[in-house]
Amino acid sequence: QVQLVESGGGLVQAGGSLRLSCTISGRTFGRTAMGWFRQAPGKEREFVSAIRWSGGHTYYADSVKGRFTISKDSAKNTMYLQMNSLKPEDTAVYYCAADTSIITSELGNAGAYDYWGQGTQVTVSS
Repeated sequence: QVQLVESGGGLVQAGGSLRLSCTISGRTFGRTAMGWFRQAPGKEREFVSAIRWSGGHTYYADSVKGRFTISKDSAKNTMYLQMNSLKPEDTAVYYCAADTSIITSELGNAGAYDYWGQGTQVTVSS
């Protein structure tokens, strides 16, 4: 039973910071990457960031480069997304995802991930 659980969402003023966490439990064999996606009301789910579990390579959407930082703690099976300089347009439900065999070119494709958390709400007010 593979489960991903997000935490750390909440309400923050523009310019503030939040740190999201995603812990994966159960089967971890073959996991190659984890990522963050977000979905605002009326919009499609979009890629935010991803990290290779073994090599540590990181990837970011252009909209969050320089503001968000993805990281992991392998011993805790936890991935983090440090979000700084938050903007109202960052408001969305944030989802963590994991995959066992995803290739680099598919890291930004939500459909390529096998496992998903339930999401955590991030609201940025002016």
